[in-house]
Amino acid sequence: MTTPPLDIRPICERLVDLEDEFTSADSANIVLYNAGLTDGLPVIAPTAEKIDQMLGSLDPTLSATQMPLPPGFVIPNLRDIAACAVLAGCDLGVVPLIASALDAMTDPEFNLLGIQTTTGAAAPLITLNGPIINELRINNSHNVLGQGSKPNATIGRAIRLALQNIAFAIPGSGDMATHGHSGKYTWLIAENEEGSVWPPFHTTRGFKLDESTVTVIAGVGSVEVVLPQTTAEDLVRTMSRSKLIAGNLGRQSFGGGQPAILLPPEAAQFLSEQGWDRERFQEALYDESKTPLSWLSPHAVSRITANRIELGIAESEHIFSAISPEDILIIVTGGVGIKATFVPTWGATEKAITRPIVSF
Repeated sequence: MTTPPLDIRPICERLVDLEDEFTSADSANIVLYNAGLTDGLPVIAPTAEKIDQMLGSLDPTLSATQMPLPPGFVIPNLRDIAACAVLAGCDLGVVPLIASALDAMTDPEFNLLGIQTTTGAAAPLITLNGPIINELRINNSHNVLGQGSKPNATIGRAIRLALQNIAFAIPGSGDMATHGHSGKYTWLIAENEEGSVWPPFHTTRGFKLDESTVTVIAGVGSVEVVLPQTTAEDLVRTMSRSKLIAGNLGRQSFGGGQPAILLPPEAAQFLSEQGWDRERFQEALYDESKTPLSWLSPHAVSRITANRIELGIAESEHIFSAISPEDILIIVTGGVGIKATFVPTWGATEKAITRPIVSF
């Protein structure tokens, strides 16, 4: 069986040709799946009427991003975004958020081209802060990375469908991941600002408390770490050593990237009661991650050395989990429990990008 040629027309042009075949939900799903416009799961047929409803009063011709989305290097308009939102089953009012998330990914420091096309398991973790969390009813508590929340599931899914259907990161053609991970279906969370004793994450990146923001983080999956409740130092030691085991030592310690730790409110409270703020926690995690280069193969050491030269990092006989403590991203989210989730970074130079959510 031969693979049909890739249709590189804008998604809405392709949908015009398909809509007459949407005679039922089942037929629409078959047609859309065969056209390569789904993620393998059932979708909502994006008819012209449904796309118009999703757009509301937004101008469909406005560009959704300032720069093109690789690997297809396409600048989508808001109608393209709305089509993906319908496919994913989103409620109304989410197009500006999806567009803002995609626009953040076009920042050169994020390296979306590398993330989209690597054989690694890289994918953007979408993190929200500010009033939009309550406005869109985003889950930031129990099972924040799991099932059960329609907004988290569908908005994250729409972003992935846009990366596939608009930017042409298609598995096996553009998206060359060896294994991938389940976050490539949907991977969207929000900080538990109300439950946190520390200032919200976006305020540490220069934004105001009442601003709605989206942060995109280049991650390669997640690993749970059960934390001790003895001392802050024991918690840091457990977290740091688990990071070294769970993450890609060579990738993390090239001297770049920004690994993330999703810390439950209970753990942040535990640290705060011992006089620790987010900054002290970052510094302790960084110091505790110090690892001898001798642990690694000569090949890995040569790559680390080359990367340090490129980034202007001083030579050292040790490696760390990031360039600096500030590059270890701490996001307070989730429900009850003293378990953290570690999101290893992808690549050596990629940076998390935080942007305001544009109203258009």
